[in-house]
Amino acid sequence: MKRLLEIAGEKRGLLLCSGLFSSASAVLMLVPFLSVYFILAELLRHATAPGGIDGKTMIWWGGVALCGLILGLITSYCGIMCSHLAAFRIQYNLRIRMTEHLGRLPLGYLNGTSTGAVKKTLEQNVEKVETFIAHQLPDLISAAVTTVLMIGIMFWLSPLLAAACLLPIVLGFVIQASLMAGGKGQDRAREYHESLEQINASAVQYVRGMPAVKVFGQTVHSFRKFYADMVSYRDRCLEFTDRFQNGYIAFKTLLASLFAFILPAGILLLRREPDSESVALLLLFFLVMAPGVSGPLYKLLMLASSTRDIGEGVRRMDDLLSRRPVPETAAPQSPQGYNIEFAGVSFSYHADGAGGEALKNISFLAEQGKVTALVGPSGSGKSTVASLVPRFWDPGAGAILIGGVDIRNMAIHQLMDTVAFVFQETFLFYDTLYENIAAGRPGAAQAEVEAAARAAQCDDFISRLPQGYQTLIGEGGVYLSGGEEQRVAVARAILRNAPVLVLDEATAFADPENEHKMQLALTELMRGKTVLVIAHRLASIREAEQILVLQGGEIAERGNHDALVARNGLYAGMWQAYLGADDWQLERGGAEHEGTA
Repeated sequence: MKRLLEIAGEKRGLLLCSGLFSSASAVLMLVPFLSVYFILAELLRHATAPGGIDGKTMIWWGGVALCGLILGLITSYCGIMCSHLAAFRIQYNLRIRMTEHLGRLPLGYLNGTSTGAVKKTLEQNVEKVETFIAHQLPDLISAAVTTVLMIGIMFWLSPLLAAACLLPIVLGFVIQASLMAGGKGQDRAREYHESLEQINASAVQYVRGMPAVKVFGQTVHSFRKFYADMVSYRDRCLEFTDRFQNGYIAFKTLLASLFAFILPAGILLLRREPDSESVALLLLFFLVMAPGVSGPLYKLLMLASSTRDIGEGVRRMDDLLSRRPVPETAAPQSPQGYNIEFAGVSFSYHADGAGGEALKNISFLAEQGKVTALVGPSGSGKSTVASLVPRFWDPGAGAILIGGVDIRNMAIHQLMDTVAFVFQETFLFYDTLYENIAAGRPGAAQAEVEAAARAAQCDDFISRLPQGYQTLIGEGGVYLSGGEEQRVAVARAILRNAPVLVLDEATAFADPENEHKMQLALTELMRGKTVLVIAHRLASIREAEQILVLQGGEIAERGNHDALVARNGLYAGMWQAYLGADDWQLERGGAEHEGTA
């Protein structure tokens, strides 16, 4: 509760109003019970002579009951409205805060955390907080006020009957507390949430891998990770249920048996004073008002279970928010040019150095207006070098400078404006094609967006789309081919027009017909910029002013194409293998041979 109030922040005023209205509603909702008691008391007083019953008194208490009910409903509505307003604003602020924080975290956090866990934190855990504040918090206040008020009145009237009424309640809560508190209860809750996160992540992977599942005739049982996570989730749910079912049944049984405890105590009082009308009325009061206590206690039981789940969800939100973002300097510096320099850079994807270093003492200068290509075997560190330039990670040793300024001393927004990145695997948002291109520079004029699309050779397929630039991409719309998606990514980079450009094999999915057009677009895009190119097709970087050959996280060779081929080293071997791939063919029956392409 304390942490939820901290999360509420400036919305505490609304929560306070909600609490006051809910408290007033709780008191007013007891008025009908009290009215019924006075009506029954009037009937009891004249049980032997019904003609003496005061009809006006009966009508009065009937009217009081109705007014209490109506006012209780009105104040309950006001309390719920205040809590809903607070809950929706808190939910909005929480999601904005967490998504902004997530955007400032290094990519290493996402690499070490499943998509399902992040999705559950941003969606389900926040939803539970909203549900608790909007619905359950007013119920909690109402139930607590009702319970305290009723028990206080009961002890004031008769300590013996109140103790008899309170005994099953205390026993029930002791049973529940013994199950919920302690290490085992918390471990069960944590295991439940972890298994739910795992099944969310596996479900996403299973859906994304559906083509492979269908092609190979697999079922969910064959998709071992997903199936194992489902079994684990089932087992956690059964363990959770087995642990709490006996206590829950005992609690409900004890609450339902309040009369069984009150009646013996009442009979004991009546035996002491058999002719006392006041004792009879007192017993009647307890019998009438007991349901007014048991109802709120049922709510408190359900709320206790909910708060345990919410507490675990809040812990996971706090874990996300406590992650250290990429640090930003308090005194940002502006680069004096756009040369990129790696000075003794070493980097490991694991803070403890597990798995070794991905880069080892990398040093090179990529001059402004020139193309520097990164080539090498798979896993040699090419993508790592490129990812360090926009600070997806920070190096463990050494420095990366743009225009003579360490990128860690540049403002994040300025660095993002300085570097444009075209990934090999393109991501498109579930939005219109226009908005996907405009993401390169929000606020760009429509003419600029369309000009960037034309420069990236997107005209041919955009003209075939049902609504042109306003066609929805992805779920609920159309899907583009790999080459078309990559051209959209190039259009984004053209629109951004950043002075530093990082290309991760930007023509990987282009067909032969469009590759030439894209090369022309990229040539125009790269003009006057500092360019880092990760190349797999060596022919595409023959004209690069500098080629860096990486192997095992180190620079094995450097130079231009002709110099590296003449050296007859690693690059020369890669070039010969690349040329040999052009001559590779398949004969009928699957046998391969080399010949003229």
